[in-house]
Amino acid sequence: MEFTNLHEVLRTLYDEMLPLSADMAAVAKSLAGLGALFYVALKVWQALSSAEPIDVYPLLRPFALGLCIMFFPTMVLGTLNAILSPVVKGTHSILENQVLDLNALQQQKDQLEREAMLRNPETAYLVSDEEFDKKLAELGWSPSDLVTMSGMYMEREMYGVKKEIRDGFREFLEILFQAAALVIDTIRTFFLIVLSILGPIAFAISVWDGFQSTLTQWLTRYISVYLWLPVADLFSAMLSKIQSLILQKDIENLSDPNFIPDTSNTVYIIFMIIGIIGYFTIPTVTGWIIQAGGAGNFIRNVNQTATKTGNIAGAGTGAVVGNIGGRLMK
Repeated sequence: MEFTNLHEVLRTLYDEMLPLSADMAAVAKSLAGLGALFYVALKVWQALSSAEPIDVYPLLRPFALGLCIMFFPTMVLGTLNAILSPVVKGTHSILENQVLDLNALQQQKDQLEREAMLRNPETAYLVSDEEFDKKLAELGWSPSDLVTMSGMYMEREMYGVKKEIRDGFREFLEILFQAAALVIDTIRTFFLIVLSILGPIAFAISVWDGFQSTLTQWLTRYISVYLWLPVADLFSAMLSKIQSLILQKDIENLSDPNFIPDTSNTVYIIFMIIGIIGYFTIPTVTGWIIQAGGAGNFIRNVNQTATKTGNIAGAGTGAVVGNIGGRLMK
């Protein structure tokens, strides 16, 4: 199963878990009804004790929250998701456009890089079987020719080994990059499911006098977590745009017949490492967009854990890059 399908599985999981919030509505209605009784009684008693007219408008709040609890999946979650989903679709379309441009440029660069190596007689036999056979045919069977022939076989074999190592490490980094995105998406889906299922309880608690801020905290947390995916898409789109600019520069250089290409893909590897580390900063960045007031130590611990994970991933990947880079330079 591809990573794209795994993200779709998470979307499906979230949609299928949403109806479970209706199961909590029964408990929430009882809790909210009891809270509304005490809330209305307290407000009426305060007005009567001070000989003031009863303000009816604040007394409507518990009943409005009761309606939200009764129709929570459609009235609350449906409204929030309908408002926020265009943001997700917009950022995802930006990412798709950048990825398509990046893939086209990468194919163009690979083709120009192969053509540049074929133009160079010293490297043409490394990438082309025809050039390799042609160069072997030009040699004789003298001792010096046999030594040259052996050297050609060794150079071609070493080139193939280095290319396999580079491609394997590149694929490894791409898997880590996709895995980091999947980790963020999985945590996001888990948070959204918990907030959705326990949302009616949060609304019911906010009916009680002194706990009104619970409603605001739930809304800010839900919106903040929901925006993790758009921020991740924007981050990926930014990295894709940077790589596109680098590829465009490489394509311009490869257009020069005298340019010798560098097949190490060092810049690409660097940006993949940056992307892996950067994905774990998305919860912090999303907190700058909307202040999740009252998120408490839980969200702070998540952010700290994500930062530590990103640092460990960056340190480990950097060590591997250094070791492989040192081997490739030898």
